[in-house]
Amino acid sequence: MYMTKLRARWTAKWTLALGFCSAMFAVQMTAAQMPLPAAKPPDGATLFKQQCATCHTSNTSDPVRQGPSLYKIVGRHAGKADGFKYSAGFANADFVWDDTRLDAWLTNPQQVIPGAVMAYRQAKPETRAMIIAYLKELN
Repeated sequence: MYMTKLRARWTAKWTLALGFCSAMFAVQMTAAQMPLPAAKPPDGATLFKQQCATCHTSNTSDPVRQGPSLYKIVGRHAGKADGFKYSAGFANADFVWDDTRLDAWLTNPQQVIPGAVMAYRQAKPETRAMIIAYLKELN
């Protein structure tokens, strides 16, 4: 009789432990299958830092880099930034930077200004639009 009670207790404990482990496994599997939240798309400032800030600054206090500062670029005459020596192609540039020119420039700089040395090109219109919107904020 004592052995029967002992076996019943042992079986109940193991059944409870097995049930607990099964429940935890089910919770872990459910959590593993939950979808992750959608990644937030980068904004213009982030894109500028990732794609432009290696060569350009967005203020006048940082030293000039490989490219001119883009602070207040919208409305500025092409090839006219204080403290920057432009490539020869800019000598004939006779326009003011606006949305359309900036979009064309980011698409293919050498087509806008033959002889320009900027190698960067951005094929995605939405990325160009976000960068240009950020540049307009700097004005």
